Amino acid sequence: MELIQNTPDLSAYLAADEVVDHHHPRVRETAARLAEGAVDSYAYARAAYEFVRDTIPHSQDSGDPRVTWRASDVLEKRTGICYAKAHALAALLRAEDIPTGFAYQRLADDDGGHVVHGLVAVRFHGSWHRQDPRGNKPGVDARFSLDGERLAFVADPQSNELDYPVLYSEPHPAALGALMAASDRPHLWKTLPTAL
Repeated sequence: MELIQNTPDLSAYLAADEVVDHHHPRVRETAARLAEGAVDSYAYARAAYEFVRDTIPHSQDSGDPRVTWRASDVLEKRTGICYAKAHALAALLRAEDIPTGFAYQRLADDDGGHVVHGLVAVRFHGSWHRQDPRGNKPGVDARFSLDGERLAFVADPQSNELDYPVLYSEPHPAALGALMAASDRPHLWKTLPTAL
């Protein structure tokens, strides 16, 4: 699938804002620590991905009721759903000048409906590559890869699932709005977007 930037300006995929606050000291400190052992930007990107995937539990998996949405808060509280973890990873990558965007999938949920799942995409060698920092668990084995996607979930068109081709420079308003309005994760689960 070809990813389509929602803005042609590549610098938008390096920007900091209230959500992707890569200027925040916590993000900067984490990025600096991860960069210490990295020999190049690819090694750094992989280390940042594995850090977010493996050390920040997905709040649904861990049972954590807190809702985070700002990258620095995700890193501080060590919890978040897919959108929040994508925000944290984007901030860490952008902190080291790696263009990063937000990508989404529409997946079937356990109740017979659909839910929007959040990912990131990194730009290396002139191409975008989607990555899923959601967190692994039984049946989920996502990995950082530039040689073919290794996402947590593969969209199944037979189940009306799909990969959205648009690559956003900022989190999609539907996803961010649900996070910001939720009092806790059970509330969030009732208000997650079902489509973009």
